[in-house]
Amino acid sequence: MNKPTLYYVYDPMCSWCWGYRPTWQTLQEQLQPLVNIQYKVGGLAPDSDVPMPTDMQNFLQQTWHKIATHLGTEFNHDFWTSCQPRRSTYPACRAMLIARQHNLEQEMYLAVQQAYYLNAKNPSNIDTLVSLATELGLDAAMFEQQMLSNEVQLQLIDEIGFVSDMPIRGFPSLVLSINGELKAIPIDYQHWQTSYEAVTAHIL
Repeated sequence: MNKPTLYYVYDPMCSWCWGYRPTWQTLQEQLQPLVNIQYKVGGLAPDSDVPMPTDMQNFLQQTWHKIATHLGTEFNHDFWTSCQPRRSTYPACRAMLIARQHNLEQEMYLAVQQAYYLNAKNPSNIDTLVSLATELGLDAAMFEQQMLSNEVQLQLIDEIGFVSDMPIRGFPSLVLSINGELKAIPIDYQHWQTSYEAVTAHIL
């Protein structure tokens, strides 16, 4: 019998995804024997060269502080003074799709999160993403060419469309596919057992 699929739907520049990382890593390890886990990018914000409005910057800074307070997540707030923030996560999402082709999606995901949240680098910028890809052993010229290609852009649009049909309300989200049905799995940012019990209730 084929194992059910658990979709982990995320955006690499979603701060709540960063806060959820430790719990998700444990949950993923616990569920690995029971389900096939597939990562899917949701595409939080389209390509844009426009500087992020001040009110959006303030909102996101407050969100970072809120996550740090509730979950103990580390953030480097220098990002807001050393970078020019843009409301644009599609480049980082495309980077995930390219890394996936080389079985490096999870490694690229972590690299982007660490660059953004710990090292005050901007993953909305292609040069940041090329640098991270190179550190993972990917060819810089090949990676940049794919980042700018129509093919990868179409893959992203297809994936965003696929995700939009799922029972999700934001990122991160967990969706279990079992017997042709998609079931939303509740996320508990501090206790992996909550999601584990919800998944196993459907499959055991």
